Amino acid sequence: MFDDLMQFWPRASQPKPIVIFGAGSIVSDAHLPAYAKAGYKVMGVYDPDIEKATRLASDHGFDAYTSPEQAAGAKDVVFDLATPPDAHAFILRLLPEGAPVLIQKPMGSDLDGASEILRICRARHLKAAVNFQLRFAPMMLALQDAIQRGMLGRIVDFDAWLALNTPWGLWKFLEPLPRVEISLHSIHYLDFIRSIIGDPNGVHAKTLGHPSSKIAQTRTAAILDYGEDIRCALSINHNHAFGRKYQACEFRICGTEGAAYLQLGVNLDYPKGEPDILEINTGDGWQSVALKGAWFPDAFASRMSQLQRFATGEDTTLISGVEDAWTTMALVEAAYESSAAPATPLADKPT
Repeated sequence: MFDDLMQFWPRASQPKPIVIFGAGSIVSDAHLPAYAKAGYKVMGVYDPDIEKATRLASDHGFDAYTSPEQAAGAKDVVFDLATPPDAHAFILRLLPEGAPVLIQKPMGSDLDGASEILRICRARHLKAAVNFQLRFAPMMLALQDAIQRGMLGRIVDFDAWLALNTPWGLWKFLEPLPRVEISLHSIHYLDFIRSIIGDPNGVHAKTLGHPSSKIAQTRTAAILDYGEDIRCALSINHNHAFGRKYQACEFRICGTEGAAYLQLGVNLDYPKGEPDILEINTGDGWQSVALKGAWFPDAFASRMSQLQRFATGEDTTLISGVEDAWTTMALVEAAYESSAAPATPLADKPT
């Protein structure tokens, strides 16, 4: 019943070479394996750490650029910005007008940064998408296909439940940042929720750190307000360090005609991870969808395929373009504002 659900975006028939800004672990661990698997050619890479870029280029057989201007001068390519959010605007201003570009999430450090990026992309007519690649994971493409076919009916409940022991020590650069959990992690979930049930009216959220961690926020609870028909809640705890038995990284999505369960395996025992899982129940019991890939790295290949196809005219719509991605950033901003606002106090006891 579920064998023909979509799991991969069709490959571009005439893809452009890719120029990457950034030579960090996300490039070596996800971008490059994904592009190689999809058959996309990387032309070159630039990183302020020239030695790191040179090593990466040598290992994979492409060029290393010595300046951002040199990288931005490449002709008829797709640009891939695997860069920190505060570096996006500078690079986008260097790119040729009308160029296709994939921007690493988040779209700026905050909503002001996202607005600056949106204005740059508009002014330069860039075909710009943000790398919210969770939308393109095989399990998520299959789920979206099932929803679009009406298999679940109208979505009325969405639960995201994470109880993990995330190894924050792998990313020392996060320690001084004022915003972490929502803007760098749960942003994926907020964006995916928007993709299947639309924009909420607002959000109630609380995000906070943990006594054992130097990271500003590692735990979040949030409710997205969709009015009286849809309940949407997220419970995120990256400090559940008491063994695998009761850890979890899962979505439960219920509709009027069926339901889906998903395990996001990469977050369990990161970076080794566990298998992704998608099961669907349309009234005849739970059935597993045989997944042919995983979030890492396959989602990165499908994300690039969709941008490539839009750049060459094979797709008429750009998914997660900057206009849409700005609204995900607005939801992130609203969540932080909600977290900073005082809660409704309890009433005083009568005298």
